[in-house]
Amino acid sequence: MNQFRANRIAKLRETLNQSPYDSILVNYVNNVRYLSGFENADPNVAFLIIDQNELVLITDYRYSQQAQAECPNFEVLERDRQNVSLGEQFKIILNRLGSKSLAFERDYMGFGMLQDILAELGDIKTEGVVGWIEKQRMIKDPSEINDIKSAAALADKALADLVTFMKPGMTERDAALELEYQMQKAGSEGLSFPTILISGDRSSLPHGMPSNKTLDPGDLITIDFGAVVNGYRSDMTRAFVVGEPNEKQLAVYETVKKAQQVGVKSVRAGVKGSYPHLETKKILDASEFAEFQGEGLGHGVGLFLHEQPFLGLNCDITLEENMVITIEPGIYIPGWGGVRIEDDVRVTQDGCEILTHAPRDLIVIS
Repeated sequence: MNQFRANRIAKLRETLNQSPYDSILVNYVNNVRYLSGFENADPNVAFLIIDQNELVLITDYRYSQQAQAECPNFEVLERDRQNVSLGEQFKIILNRLGSKSLAFERDYMGFGMLQDILAELGDIKTEGVVGWIEKQRMIKDPSEINDIKSAAALADKALADLVTFMKPGMTERDAALELEYQMQKAGSEGLSFPTILISGDRSSLPHGMPSNKTLDPGDLITIDFGAVVNGYRSDMTRAFVVGEPNEKQLAVYETVKKAQQVGVKSVRAGVKGSYPHLETKKILDASEFAEFQGEGLGHGVGLFLHEQPFLGLNCDITLEENMVITIEPGIYIPGWGGVRIEDDVRVTQDGCEILTHAPRDLIVIS
């Protein structure tokens, strides 16, 4: 077994050992991939049952060959979907393992599916648990960090290519499609998330989607996007302007840029996740645009786009070395526009390593 993956399973077993449960059922696709190596984005096609001694992956005929190739240290069981329900299959496995109790991922199990499964497990004790695997995943191992760095590099390249392509008069959607094409042509598995590329007064929408609006002289443009390598995501935001920026656009941009720089400099192992947010907020609060600042500062990123820790006022998670987080302050003025600057950074003992390297100056499109 890949040593990194073996370490992940060992940590999960430690958590299981400290709980009142014999086994855990894992069904969320990214957690399945994190622990087993099974690569699939479709929900509920692979399930893991893990106890202190055995590793079982349940799937069906569509994916059993793939699972056997990708997960050599798991026993792969091919369920007969026509004749054996999920609950029946789980009960067979749990009885064989001698498990009397089962933890499951509460936040990722649909209500109807859960009720059907529980009805068939009989006297096996079950309980939904939260955050067991997510807590592990906050701290990235070297293979995960390398994948995120690779995804960030693909995004950097795609954005550089887009700068040479974007022209006034083209639509937001056409620009977004070109960015996505360049990113996937360079090797990205897909999109980290649906690309945000919005312009003019629409740039005040923190998560607006590309439209048929044209990029017109005087427009601010927000581009928020990411690439994917081995399932791991990057997340970067940059700001553009069509033609020369006016005084207010420059003032907003420089405020956000300064806040982002302060946020990055505030990151280090040992501080609470609220600390970079509060340091950044001081800059935004002191500006004339204070009332238009966004909530929170950033989030963890990895197999999920949005992972713990979520940096904000109430984040009491202590940052640790090799967490990968985003730093993304923004100002959003309804009816006028907005600016956000975002980088992925790896937490280190005395600071952080910036993983996204595209220029942070306001980029002029002409």
